[in-house]
Amino acid sequence: MLQTNQLQFSYNGSQRLQFPDIRCGKGEHWLLLGQSGCGKTTLLHLLGGLLTPTAGTVTVGDTTLGSLSSGALDKFRGREIGIIFQTPHFVRSLTVGENMVLAQQLAGVPVNKDRIRHLFERLAIGHKINEKASELSQGERQRAAIARALVNKPEVILADEPTSALDDVNTAEVIHLLEEQATEVNATLLVVTHDGRLKKKFPKQMLLNS
Repeated sequence: MLQTNQLQFSYNGSQRLQFPDIRCGKGEHWLLLGQSGCGKTTLLHLLGGLLTPTAGTVTVGDTTLGSLSSGALDKFRGREIGIIFQTPHFVRSLTVGENMVLAQQLAGVPVNKDRIRHLFERLAIGHKINEKASELSQGERQRAAIARALVNKPEVILADEPTSALDDVNTAEVIHLLEEQATEVNATLLVVTHDGRLKKKFPKQMLLNS
């Protein structure tokens, strides 16, 4: 479950952003649509605990993010919130498989290499597990980013503009992968985007106005 209450954020004390309340049930798949500049990425960072709201609360499951210390929040995020950024970032000196192990270690969960291999195989990049991200194509890096977001079986998956640079065929494939993998771990999925092509793919939608 993912929900917010009277959520607000302000950059440097100005440009206050006020967001509508969100109620996403466990295992539900949601699309949040909004044009560029309306605060979509800011909202996603608030939901993921990467930014601290000026006012209001974000709750994941039974946990209110604002009630956690910085260290506890880092571990909670690693375990319970999977974030897929528009541009994937990996530790360059490590293979993508080692990046998955690092994600488990930082979350304070036992390293599970079988889980990592399973995800890479399901996402059709099992043969790339020992390569560095720089050696992967854009599509393969995106699949590895999905694997990293899912490796700890999170309660919530947040995807920031996952299809903005993709053609129609690859857009459909990425959304299918996200929904399939979210369903496998019964996670709440929230895709944040301005991509109008996704309207037909998500019955549950909300609109973020500027």
